[in-house]
Amino acid sequence: MTACGAPVRPELVEAWEYGAQLPTEPQLFALADVLWCAPTVLMGVEPRTLAEHRMARQLSVERLSQLIGMDPARYRAAEAAQQWTGDYRQTKALVDALGLSLRKLIAVMGHDEELAGHLRAAIDGRWKSHVGPVAAISTLNKSRVSDALRTMHAEFAEFSERYMGHVVARSADARLKEVAGERSAYLRRLVDHFWELIGDAGEAPPFNTVATH
Repeated sequence: MTACGAPVRPELVEAWEYGAQLPTEPQLFALADVLWCAPTVLMGVEPRTLAEHRMARQLSVERLSQLIGMDPARYRAAEAAQQWTGDYRQTKALVDALGLSLRKLIAVMGHDEELAGHLRAAIDGRWKSHVGPVAAISTLNKSRVSDALRTMHAEFAEFSERYMGHVVARSADARLKEVAGERSAYLRRLVDHFWELIGDAGEAPPFNTVATH
């Protein structure tokens, strides 16, 4: 690590190994170089936040800010709040620098909960009124969003029909609980299921996705 510009004492390395202390970002990057592995291996997580995606690419706040053309203090504030407020040019540069897909960008920008809220309202009400907001959040074409919401609305309606059918037929409580459990599981996976229906577009860089879909 000294050769990589981050000298440390053996006692500190031992503290990392036992989980008593965490390395700083420069130490994490140097350690990844020394051990010939990605920082994510040492972090022990799949990157989800803006900060984790940045560290996975071994980029300091200052370096990434320089790449995207943003004041470091403003960028650091975005990481702390987990809310991205960059303009189109800065967002495109961020995507390029961090290698994000459309789906990951939405999560990194802190819009997953907002998306989930619209999906919950769409499947249990007038789904067409949520096409515009979901398209705005996801940057997808409205026709693609419309297809996904229509499918999800129909799937969720089926749960209600099955449940009421069992109620009318006076089915056993176990069967009612089973259907209710399936419904709850469906609700927990709303955002994941939305992206499954979107397909490859969700895994592509967002600015190519908008142009082709």
